[in-house]
Amino acid sequence: MKKHLLTIVAIIALLAIVALPVFAQGATEASASSASSKPVTIDLWYGAAITEAGPPPADWVGYQIIKDKLNIDLKLTALPSNESDQDVKIQAAGAANNLPDLFMVRRDAWKRLVQQGLVASVDDLYAEMPTRTAVQYDADSIAFTTINGKSYGLASPGSIIKNEGLLIRKDWLDKLGLQVPTTTDELFEVMKAFTFNDPDGNGKNDTYGFGAFIELNNYEEGLGRRFQPIYGAFGVEGTWDLNAATAGLNVRKPEMYDAMVYIKQMQDAGVIDPNWMAYKKDDFRAAWKQGKFGIMREQNAAYAATANYAPFDKNFPDGEWIVIDPPKGPTGKSSVGPYTVNYRIYAVSAKAAKEGKADAIARLLEWMSSDEGYYLLGWGVEGVNYVKDENGIPTDKGLALGFSTPNGQTVTQLRNMVFYNSDVELYARYPKYVTAVSGKTMSALDVLRDMQSRKWTPSIGCDTLPAPNADVKRFYEQGVLEFLTGKRQLTKDNWTKWVAEFDKIGGKAWEDAGIAYAKEAGLLK
Repeated sequence: MKKHLLTIVAIIALLAIVALPVFAQGATEASASSASSKPVTIDLWYGAAITEAGPPPADWVGYQIIKDKLNIDLKLTALPSNESDQDVKIQAAGAANNLPDLFMVRRDAWKRLVQQGLVASVDDLYAEMPTRTAVQYDADSIAFTTINGKSYGLASPGSIIKNEGLLIRKDWLDKLGLQVPTTTDELFEVMKAFTFNDPDGNGKNDTYGFGAFIELNNYEEGLGRRFQPIYGAFGVEGTWDLNAATAGLNVRKPEMYDAMVYIKQMQDAGVIDPNWMAYKKDDFRAAWKQGKFGIMREQNAAYAATANYAPFDKNFPDGEWIVIDPPKGPTGKSSVGPYTVNYRIYAVSAKAAKEGKADAIARLLEWMSSDEGYYLLGWGVEGVNYVKDENGIPTDKGLALGFSTPNGQTVTQLRNMVFYNSDVELYARYPKYVTAVSGKTMSALDVLRDMQSRKWTPSIGCDTLPAPNADVKRFYEQGVLEFLTGKRQLTKDNWTKWVAEFDKIGGKAWEDAGIAYAKEAGLLK
């Protein structure tokens, strides 16, 4: 018996010795597993939604959710509210090779960091976050951050784009038995009928076909934004053409003369409100509400928001504006006008990519665009910072810590990282309503979606191109008006001479500088 016991002990000892490497391997794997479960620290420098409200509090519920669900220890730092201060902070971090893992950055500073090799390519991340990519990034935004075939930044939409449209008084069309115009020739005939055929039926000669005012910006020069559907019919909408094969200033293109001839015909025929050169924005908007003209380019909320539509509704209960396609010109071209996008770029530092954090960053961003992340970052905690109304739209009425209150604002400081101008976001801004007098159901959001569906010309980055000097700008703006008023006779020869003079005083130099900038910035497509 003793002999058998000794044999058993020996066998057990032998088995223990044989098993030692196995146990050691298991311990190593357990240790590795424990190490891999340690949260990944992500340093995020963000642009605050409301800079004066302060950062999310230390006990913000988002921190714990992100740690529990994503295994990420999120560290937040708000960038300065001033853009130049943002650049200084980011460039200083770049110079010290101490950029955060993920950070918002303006395009010029971003481009310098890319050239210095301090920013990682994000091409592989788009597929890792399908939900976010579907709502935040498209071909235009990816192209905006692409250099030499690689995307080095995640560009999210900022302000609402394509939020204007060409509108016409449908009740006037019906009164006169006219169809919606589809070409510039048809448009001219409708403008004449609106001017001379008493479309409002009041027996007075007090209406005009087209209304406008001069509204200029750095990418809609000349006569400005209100005339872009006319320019678009001739293929010269906007200040700049950013097509690689034909890039340059539209004012120097032959088709600009054709567009000017058409507008001069409108002026000479008296089918445009004669006060248009003197109108300011408020005058223009008061005029259409008073029934002065029947065709205009207008902004969705300025037309259809509750307070803005009310005076027209009161004055003309049976009146009706509709959005129409921009007219086609002689060669079939059409456009409401050029549009650009105010992208917010978030970049991943090369250091973070080298440390293997790219997957965690993708995981974080994908969660932000999930339903949970979207509502938490956008509006806060349901029942505390917001509730949903009968249409599923967040509201904070009656909530002490509502998302619009000073304390509530701190928990939605990252909302610019998830908002993308969705219907949920915009219905809160543009609710449906019934007009007080006519009883129409209106929605500035429905109007916006209609306007966005029309034909527009992408001109991404055109608003970042160099501006003309004061002499060139004045010569350009005064010149087109002088042709329309008859101070300069609008003939092909006179126009050619004027363009040559424009070039001589600095127009060609402006164009060259703009094309050079666009090439360097990767804006030509």
